[in-house]
Amino acid sequence: MNAVTAIVAEPDAAREADTAPLRGFVTSFAELLSATRHEHEILATGSALLARLIARDDWLPDAYVQPSAERYQQYLLHCDSRERFSVVSFVWGPGQSTPVHDHRVWGLVGVLRGAERVQRYQRTPDGALAPHGQEVVLEAGRVDVVSPKIGDIHRVSNGREDGPSVSIHVYGGNIGAVERATFAEDGSPKRFISGYANAAIPNIWDRSTR
Repeated sequence: MNAVTAIVAEPDAAREADTAPLRGFVTSFAELLSATRHEHEILATGSALLARLIARDDWLPDAYVQPSAERYQQYLLHCDSRERFSVVSFVWGPGQSTPVHDHRVWGLVGVLRGAERVQRYQRTPDGALAPHGQEVVLEAGRVDVVSPKIGDIHRVSNGREDGPSVSIHVYGGNIGAVERATFAEDGSPKRFISGYANAAIPNIWDRSTR
C-alpha cells in the first residue's frame, strides 16, 4: 500500500494548481499542427497561443518552478504523442546561463516570471560565432521565436539578479531527445541531448476534481 501511495502522491500534488490553461494550450497547439505545416503560420499563431497562456500565472504546479543551485532546470510539462511538439518550463536561478547552443527545430519562448536575457549569434566567414545584434531582455509576458530558418543559435541567462525566473518553451519536437550542440568561441560544436530534470509530468487530463 505504501508503494501505491508513493506513486500517486506526486500527480495529486501537481493538481494543486489549476492546470486547465495548460490543457487548453496543448489541445489548441495540437489542432494548429494538424491544420498547417507552414512554419511561419505555426510560429505566428503559436506565439499568440503562448502569449495567452503566460498572461496568467496560476496554472503551473510548484514542482515545475523549482530552481537548482547547480544549474538551470528544464522540466517537461507535455510531449505530443507523435512528438510533433513539447512544452517545458525553464527555471533559472540567479546568475545562471546556458552556453551558446542551437535547437535544430523551431521554438517559442514565453517568459512567465522574472526576465530572460537573450544574445543571438551568427557565423562569421571563418566559421566562428559572433554576437548578432544587441542582447535582448525579455520581460514577463514577452514571447520570442527561434528556428534554423530565422536564427537558431543563442545564449540565454536569467534577467534577474535577486531571484529565479521561469519561462515556458514550446519546441517542434521532443526537445529533451533532440541531438543538438553547444559551441566554443571558434564555432566548434559539442554534441548534447538535454533530457529533462523531472521524472513525472503534470496530470492535466484528470477533470474529476473540477
